[in-house]
Amino acid sequence: MNHAWNNPGSCNVAGGLSWQAGQQGSAAAIHYPTGIRKVGARRGQIHYSDCSYSELNELSNTYARGLDEYGITRGMRAALMMPPGLDFFAMFFAMFKAGVVPVLIDPGIGLKPLKHCLAEAAPEAFIGVTRAQAARTVLRWAPETIQKMVTAGPKVGWGGITITQLARLGERTSGAVLESTWPGEMAAILFTSGSTGIPKGVVYRHRHFTAQVEMLQSTFGIRAGEVDLPTFPPFALFDPALGMTTVIPWMDPTRPARANPKLLVQAIERFGVTNVFGSPALLRVLGRYTSSRGIKLPKINRFISAGAAVPMEAVQTMKAAMRDDAQVFTPYGATECLPVASISSAELSDEVIEHTLRGDGICVGKAVLPNQVNIMVIKDEAVDHLDEQLLLPPGVTGEVIVHGPTTTDAYWQREEQTRLAKMTDDKGRIWHRMGDIGYLDESGRLWYCGRKSQRVKTSNDTLFPDQVEAVFNAHPEVFRTALVQADPVGRSGPVLCVELSSRPGKHQRERIRNDLLQIANSHKRLSAIETILFHPGFPVDIRHNSKIGREKLGLWAAEKLK
Repeated sequence: MNHAWNNPGSCNVAGGLSWQAGQQGSAAAIHYPTGIRKVGARRGQIHYSDCSYSELNELSNTYARGLDEYGITRGMRAALMMPPGLDFFAMFFAMFKAGVVPVLIDPGIGLKPLKHCLAEAAPEAFIGVTRAQAARTVLRWAPETIQKMVTAGPKVGWGGITITQLARLGERTSGAVLESTWPGEMAAILFTSGSTGIPKGVVYRHRHFTAQVEMLQSTFGIRAGEVDLPTFPPFALFDPALGMTTVIPWMDPTRPARANPKLLVQAIERFGVTNVFGSPALLRVLGRYTSSRGIKLPKINRFISAGAAVPMEAVQTMKAAMRDDAQVFTPYGATECLPVASISSAELSDEVIEHTLRGDGICVGKAVLPNQVNIMVIKDEAVDHLDEQLLLPPGVTGEVIVHGPTTTDAYWQREEQTRLAKMTDDKGRIWHRMGDIGYLDESGRLWYCGRKSQRVKTSNDTLFPDQVEAVFNAHPEVFRTALVQADPVGRSGPVLCVELSSRPGKHQRERIRNDLLQIANSHKRLSAIETILFHPGFPVDIRHNSKIGREKLGLWAAEKLK
């Protein structure tokens, strides 16, 4: 794909920042928080600093030159552990400009999985804040491979240099930096959250990033000059290439469900935010806050929510705070392939909602062009070659597979997982198995039914969680439900775990239990559900706080039923 910011034959998304610096150099590239006012009449207001496109571009050039001077060079893998802020963005683009391969891992996955992921990635450098460097030293993260360390903050006896010293190295020379990386060259290793399995390092090539920029721009109609509030930091890394100003929110990005909606609204109104990206959990938090206070956000053009199935009521509540012509988009995809499909709030017709409420699945829209989405028969084993006979016709449920320009081709150092997730067809094209169950309708819309690994088998049927749960979630006193198999062999039958909107007494719980059992009995497919368990608060994924940890709930249910 040719972009104005790429040289012919090269492919480097960091060129977007350099190009935008030439187009709108003095415009703000990023507004980043530096503190919160704790006293006085303006208590609770966030202090922000600004950085223009020219300044961000030059700072990233300085860091890129410093990396090269220090010996962190093209093709080297470098773990990056810095919170969202000016230095995080400048360093990320510096690594791309220098051709260094960032390794990104969610810090919230836990210390043991984090250590395992770093050992697997075998980075040659580690760039992180003081706390991350201290943890790396004490817990011995990849000591055999890490040779170069850059610390953002004070350095306490673990070697390497500080980010200030790196900048000084970069200031020894001048000029722009942009390696002419080629499309198939490895650009980054992005680890999945491991919410439904082990965390895996997805190999991103430079062509994947440039394709994502083009597909996001065309799918959502993003224009240069817009202002973005990305509550999931990696999404903001596309902003400079899209010509958008980034507003970093004052929140813990690893806990979007606990974000303070008052502070989000404050940032939206202060900077004239036109685009918001957030998980379904954050969409729900912000929507409920604006609804309860009658707040309108007329400058927002779109809210993009991804990371898990998005509840329809959350979409509708958020939409009520926006202009009539503004949209809530709920794209479908995964770290391995994003975006795959998308649907807007305007397309959530009464007919679509009715299908979901009666257990037909969640409509996630049509494939984002030029993706090709298909449905294949459900198989748990590897399939090396995609044969035409494996494909299913419209209306038949199976595993979702996709081929497109953002379809990644491998997991880092995981041949078995790569074989389980990737296939090639007769044309040599790579297809990714999403690990999701769904079907295509006659108009080409994709309907999501649940994770393949979380399907529940009954004596004469197979139930898919997101189809089933939508039926019960319609109960006015239910916050959410989760269908699980308490016994892996299936002897105990399906179990419906229920998280209520409030904490009712015992008699009320029994009434709700009877309500839910009546709902099950009124649907032929759901009549096998005879066990209802109330849970105080479902476990959710660490990245988006939205995917229900059904595997953990299954173990909990098994203990309860002993």
